[in-house]
Amino acid sequence: MSFRRSVALEEMVWPAVESALENGNRTAIVAVGSIEQHGPHLPLNMDTLDGNELARRIASELGDALAAPTIRPGCSGHHMEFPGTITVPPETLMDVIRSYCRSLDEHGFEYIVLVPTHGGNFGPVKTVAPEIAREIDAAVIPLADLDEHMQLLNEGLSAAGIEYDLDVIHAGAAETAIVLAIDEGLVRMDALETGPEGEISPARLLSEGFKSITENGVLGDPTEATAEAGETIIETVVETYVEQIETERRAI
Repeated sequence: MSFRRSVALEEMVWPAVESALENGNRTAIVAVGSIEQHGPHLPLNMDTLDGNELARRIASELGDALAAPTIRPGCSGHHMEFPGTITVPPETLMDVIRSYCRSLDEHGFEYIVLVPTHGGNFGPVKTVAPEIAREIDAAVIPLADLDEHMQLLNEGLSAAGIEYDLDVIHAGAAETAIVLAIDEGLVRMDALETGPEGEISPARLLSEGFKSITENGVLGDPTEATAEAGETIIETVVETYVEQIETERRAI
C-alpha cells in the first residue's frame, strides 16, 4: 500500500511538518466548529465536518498551507435543549484558540487563518483574533463575518439552481447539501423534516434557545438539498476565502 500525502496536520508525522515549514508552507488554516444538534437528519458534528472540508480544500488551493485540526466543541449553549449538544463558554473557546495559535506560531507558521463554521463561534473568534495577533509573531487572519458566511451559502445554493434563501441557516437546505457532498451516508434521508422560515430573530435564538423557535432543531426545508448543490456551496466558500487570504497575506 502506497503512502498517501495529506495537507492535514493531524495526519502528518512531525518530520514531514518540519519539512513542509522549511519548504515555505507557513500558513495554517484553523477551522472552529462545534458538536451540536442539526435536526433529526444531520449528525452532531456537521459544523466540524464542514470545517475539516473547508480547511483542507483551502490549504490545497493555496498550495503553501496546512490544515490544522478543527477546534471543537464550540459555543452552542442555545442548542442545549437538544440532547447530544456539547458547549463551552466563549472564554474557554478563546483560550483554546489562543493556545492553538501560540503552538503554531512557535513552530514557525507565519499566517494563522481562523475559519469559524458555527454561528456561535464567530463572535469569540472576532474578539480574540486581534488580542492573539498582539501576543505572537504570526499574523492572525480571522474570516469571521457571519453575514458574509450565510450569504455565501445562499449564493452556492443559487449557483446550483436552487433558489432558496434564508437569513439564518441551520440544518436546512444549505447545510444538508454540504453534508450530502462530504459524506451522504451521514444524512438520515428518512428523517428529513422542515422547520420555521421567514423572519427569524438571531437575538432570540441566542437568548431563548433554538427550541423557542423550532421544535425539531431545523430552520427551513432540507428536502431542497442535493449533493451537487453542496459541492457548489463548498467551492463558493473556498474560492472566496482563498481570495481573501491571499489579499490579506499580500497586505501584511
